[in-house]
Formats: sequence, C-alpha cells, structure tokens
Amino acid sequence: MVEINAGKYYLRALRADDRIDDRQAIIEGFTDPESKRWMSHIDISDLDRAEAYIVRRAQGWAEETRFSWAVAEPTTGDLLGEVLLKKVDWDNHTAEAGCWAHPSARGRGMTTEALGAVLRFGFGALGLREVFYKHHPENEASRRVAEKLGFTVLTEDAENSVLVLRNA
Repeated sequence: MVEINAGKYYLRALRADDRIDDRQAIIEGFTDPESKRWMSHIDISDLDRAEAYIVRRAQGWAEETRFSWAVAEPTTGDLLGEVLLKKVDWDNHTAEAGCWAHPSARGRGMTTEALGAVLRFGFGALGLREVFYKHHPENEASRRVAEKLGFTVLTEDAENSVLVLRNA
C-alpha cells in the first residue's frame, strides 16, 4: 500500500483496527440516499459488510488489480471518501478510476484533489497510458469531477458516460 500526501488530504489504506476504524463511515457513505442513487449495486449496510469491503480493498493491492485509498482528514484520520484505480490491465496500461465521498465531505473539491493525486500516481508510478472514468449521465457531481481532471467523453448513452484521460 502506497500512502500519498494529496495537499489538504492524506491518502491511506482503509482500516478497521484498534487505532482507526473506517467501518461506520463506509456504512454512512454507502447508505446515504445520494450514494444509493448512483451505487445501488453496492450493499454495505452493517459492520460485517464494511469489514469485508476493507478486506477486499487490501486483496486488490496484494493482487495488483485494484489500488484503493481512503481519503482522510490529515489531523484526525477521519474517512472522507475513497479514490481508486480498478480493472488494471497491465498489458494495455489502462485502468478505470473510481471515487465516492462521505455525505459530510461533499461539495468541497476533496474528491477532485484526491483523485488527481491518484491519477498522477497511476500515470507515473504504474506506467498507465489511459484511465477511464464511468458515471451515470445524470450524476452531475461525478461529471464535474471528471471535467475538472481533464477527462473527455469517449461514449455516452442514457445509462453510462465513459470518459478517458490519456497520459500526455
């Protein structure tokens, strides 16, 4: 796991231990009505499911298929959201970016700043050439994040917008 200082935020592993326990914040993040609207396929409604989610994120790092970071407030360690690179294709040097924000952290530019740091890591340290970003066309917040980071539309229909960012 690589930790990243992302300006106002600290990117670290998701945790559930005696010092930091992200499980309740993960539950709050995924059971919030706005999150459920866009991520209805993810059901994390109790501590056991939140713990399993954290374990899967650690497995992704170990398998080098998914690189996920908790976006944390640097002085308290409180979880504000998550940013990630998933579906890493080492042969084609591509990945898909993803993110979510805790309800209390939305609207502050946190996701854009944190995901920007992860994209720089992906293009630099991982050698990625292209990163894709998918969202529902009506998800304005997700669209704004992608636009601010320089993604351009690759395809769009009523259900999905697929954007791409290429390493210059």
